[in-house]
Amino acid sequence: MTSETVLSEPSSVDDAGQAAQPAEAVRPATPFHSLDHYIALPRLSTLALSADGNRLVTAVGTLSAKGTEYTTALWELDPAGQRPARRITRSAKGEAGAAFLRNGDLLFTSARPDPDMSDADAGNGPVAALWKIPAAGGEGRVVLSRPGGIAAVQAARDADTVTVTAPVLAGSADEDDDAARRKARQERKVGAILHSGYPVRFWDQDLGPGQARHFVLEPAGPGAGGLDPSAAAEAADADPGLPGTIDAEPALKLLNITPDAGAALLEAGSALSPDGRTLLTGYRRPLARGDSRSVLAAVDTATGARRILLDSEDAEYQPGPVSPDNRRAVVVRELISGPDRIPDVTLGLVSLSDGGFVPLAADWDRWPHPAGWLPDGSAVVVTADEDGRTPVFLIDTASGTVRRVTGDDAAYTDVVVSPDGRYAYALRSSYRFPPEPVRIDLASGGILPLPSPAARPQLPGRLEEVETTVTANGTSTRVRGWLALPADASAQRPAPLLLWVHGGPLSSWNAWSWRWCPWILVACGYAVLLPDPALSTGYGKEFVRRGWGRWGQEPFTDLMAITDEAERRPDIDSSRTAAMGGSFGGYMANWIAGHTDRFRAIVTHASLWALDQFGPTTDVSTYWEKEMTAERAEANSPHRHVEEIRTPMLVIHGDKDYRVPVGEGLRLWYELLSRSGLPADENGDTVHRFLYFPDENHWVLSPQHARVWYSVVENFLARHVLGQETGLPAELGL
Repeated sequence: MTSETVLSEPSSVDDAGQAAQPAEAVRPATPFHSLDHYIALPRLSTLALSADGNRLVTAVGTLSAKGTEYTTALWELDPAGQRPARRITRSAKGEAGAAFLRNGDLLFTSARPDPDMSDADAGNGPVAALWKIPAAGGEGRVVLSRPGGIAAVQAARDADTVTVTAPVLAGSADEDDDAARRKARQERKVGAILHSGYPVRFWDQDLGPGQARHFVLEPAGPGAGGLDPSAAAEAADADPGLPGTIDAEPALKLLNITPDAGAALLEAGSALSPDGRTLLTGYRRPLARGDSRSVLAAVDTATGARRILLDSEDAEYQPGPVSPDNRRAVVVRELISGPDRIPDVTLGLVSLSDGGFVPLAADWDRWPHPAGWLPDGSAVVVTADEDGRTPVFLIDTASGTVRRVTGDDAAYTDVVVSPDGRYAYALRSSYRFPPEPVRIDLASGGILPLPSPAARPQLPGRLEEVETTVTANGTSTRVRGWLALPADASAQRPAPLLLWVHGGPLSSWNAWSWRWCPWILVACGYAVLLPDPALSTGYGKEFVRRGWGRWGQEPFTDLMAITDEAERRPDIDSSRTAAMGGSFGGYMANWIAGHTDRFRAIVTHASLWALDQFGPTTDVSTYWEKEMTAERAEANSPHRHVEEIRTPMLVIHGDKDYRVPVGEGLRLWYELLSRSGLPADENGDTVHRFLYFPDENHWVLSPQHARVWYSVVENFLARHVLGQETGLPAELGL
C-alpha cells in the first residue's frame, strides 16, 4: 500500500502495511451485511493542526492482521482539500496523541520499540514513550521514555513549552525512585494496591498505585537543546559532540510541576496557554464521605507554583482553551447535582491573573463544549448537542451572543481553529456516515470535505426522522428520534421494528457509533428506532429535568409514545417488535420488560437491575447518590417487577465493567430463571440467554468480541422476532 492510498471499506491494514482482507470469499452487498467486513472498516479519531495552519493530522484505527485488536496510525491531511491523505507513521503498536511544536515538529505517543535501544535496556513489556517526527520529514525518534509511560502531551502554540501527563507511584521521590519501585513490583509480581481514599476504580480500570501528574519537558543538562531546534543547532555549532547533532536527540528530563497532587488529577482536563507559561487543570478537592469536587487550578510551568482560580461549593470546573493573549480562559462550569437539581452545564471566562469569573452565554439553553478561540479573542468556537445533532457554534465573548455555524444533520467533534480564524477543521459524522475530516468556513458555514484516509461505507438502507408529542399534566412535550430502515421497507414489505435505547442517560443519538451501530441490524432486515426520551441532551434543561430521578416514569412514557408513532407507519410491521439497550439503555430495557408485554424479545447489555445494590457498588457511588435518594432508587428499580417479565431476554455483561458491576447482570440472570414470568422449567431449560465476557468492560470493545456480541444478538432476535434460526460463532463452542 502506498502512503496516499485511501483505505477502502472492506479492508484493514496489517502490521506490514499490506491490505488484510476478511476471510469471506464473496463480497457482501454492504460491509454491514458481514460482521467480518464491518469490524475491518477503518476508524478516524482526533485532529491536530500545526501552528501555521499548513498541516493537519488525524489518527486512523485499523484491524490488526490477527483481527484481535485495532492499531492506530497517524495520517496527514491537506487543510486545503487538494492533496490525498498521506500515512506518516507505521508500527504494530500504533501511535496516538499527536501534537505539533511551534516549529512544525510532530510529537506523538507510541509503545513501539525504540530502534536505538537494546533488548536489555527495553525492560519487560512496552509502555508508551514520547516520539518526534521533524517538520522536514524523516524517521520518528524517541524524545523521552519512562517505565510508567506517557499518557498525554500538549505543546504551546507560541513557545517551546511541552507538558506531558504521566502516572507516578504515589510514594516515589523522583523519576529514578519511581522506576525502581515499578521494577520491584514487576519482578516480585505484586499487584496489590493499598487505598486510603475513594474511588478505587473507574469505568474499566483499577485505580492506583499510579497517580496522574503533570510534567514539563526540559533539557537534561548544560548545552542540551530541549525541543527547540535553534538551541540544538547552536549547541552543535559550538561542539559537534554535544546533543543536537544529526545523530542524536537532545537529552531531556521531566520536571514534575504537580508533585503533591495525590489523587487530585483523576480524570482532570488540562489546557496549556499559548505562551506556555500556565497550565490550567481541574483539581479535585476531597470532601466528606468519600466525595470530592473539581476546582480550577493554574500551575506555573516554570516553578510549579499552583493557584486556585475557581472554587465553589455548588459547582465543579474544568478548563477550556486559553485566549490568544494568554489573559483569560474558557471554563466549563457544572452545577453539583442533587435529588432536585440537574447537573446544569454552562460556560464562563476566567481571568488568569485574579480568577475573576464572567458567565458566557448563561441563558443559552444548551450544554456547550469549548473547542477554541478566534485569533482576535472576539469569539469562542463550541459544539453542543441540539435536536439530534451536534453543530458548531460561535459565542461572542463581549455580548454572549450565540450563532450556529453548521446547519447540516451532523455531529462535529475534535474541532480545531485555523490561525487566521477563517476556518475550523473537525471530524463530522451522523448516522449516515462515520467520522470524516471537513473544513468549516466560520463566516458562511460552508463545509468542504477533505480527502479522507477512509471512504464512506455504503449503507444498507435509509435514515429518516420521527417525532411525536407526549402530553402530561396539561403540558405537551415533543419527543423525536432517528429511524434507520432497510432499503426495501415499504407498505408491501413492512420491516420488523427494533427499539434501541441510548445510554448515558445524559446523552443523545446524534453521532455515528462504532460500538452501537444500527446498520448491522438494518442489514438483517430490521427498522431500528433511535429515540431521545426525557433525560436526553440537546433539547434544553427542562427536558432533562422531566426525567431527573424519575427514570421509570417520563423516559419510559416517551419511549412507548415514539414506538407507537413508529408502529403507525405502513413500512413498519407492528406485530414483530423488539427492544434493546446498553447501560442506562439496558436499565430501560429491564424496566420495559417488567412493564409491558408488547415486545417479542428484549436485549439488555451492561444494565442496572437492583438499584439498591447498584448504588453502593458502582465506581462512583457519590455521584449516584446525588440523583437517587433511597426512596427514588426503590421506586425506580426494575428488580421489583421481575415477576411481571414474560418476554424472552438476552442478558449481556462484562466482568471488567466497573460502572455497572457484573453483580447486576448475575442477579438479573438468577432472578429471571427463578422468579420471572418465564422461569426455567424443571429441566433447567429457559428461553432467556446470558452472554458473559470475563475479560471485557462496559462496552465490549475488542473486535473479536464485538463480532460475537452482534452475532448472538442477531441470533436471539431472529429466533424470537422473525421465527428464524441463524448460526452462532463457532468460537462459542456450541
